[in-house]
Amino acid sequence: MVTMETFLSIFLGIGLAASAGFRVFIPLFILSLASNLNWIPINDSWQWLGETPALITLGIAMLVEVLAYYIPFVDNILDSIAIPLATIAGTIAMASTLADLSPMLTWGLAIIAGGGTAAVINSSTAATRLASTTTTGGLGNPLLSTVETGTATAMSFVSIFLPVLAIILVVFIFFVGIKLFKRFIP
Repeated sequence: MVTMETFLSIFLGIGLAASAGFRVFIPLFILSLASNLNWIPINDSWQWLGETPALITLGIAMLVEVLAYYIPFVDNILDSIAIPLATIAGTIAMASTLADLSPMLTWGLAIIAGGGTAAVINSSTAATRLASTTTTGGLGNPLLSTVETGTATAMSFVSIFLPVLAIILVVFIFFVGIKLFKRFIP
């Protein structure tokens, strides 16, 4: 039977997966922090995410990733490898937060909803950065990086504390993305 807790865990996972589309390690770090501080429950097989070594490792990875996006040319290289990494991060975020589901349903949702959401958002941010690099010679990329980092951070915290709002924001992000895509791509 599907409970309200199950729906909230699905919304939490999708929100964190969307955040992974903007920055791979920010939602994983915030998920680790939230688990470490007992703000949210994590699936039994993912308890290691809330342990201190994972928190430190993800914190360092997050800082390196955020800073690397401010280095010209490196930001575009990161975009080329970030799509598969974001897909994996979205899948992990989703799988680790799902409650009371069979393993088959957990992994199905994690791969499709979590990984898929992260991949779609990351693909669109990579395309946006490429357009920014082309039109501004890369001068607009730091602003874009700041917006992406801020969105990933805010979306991660909203997902943790207000998962229903997070799913609404994900739908809004998709809607805006589709509108922009239609506007710029005939």
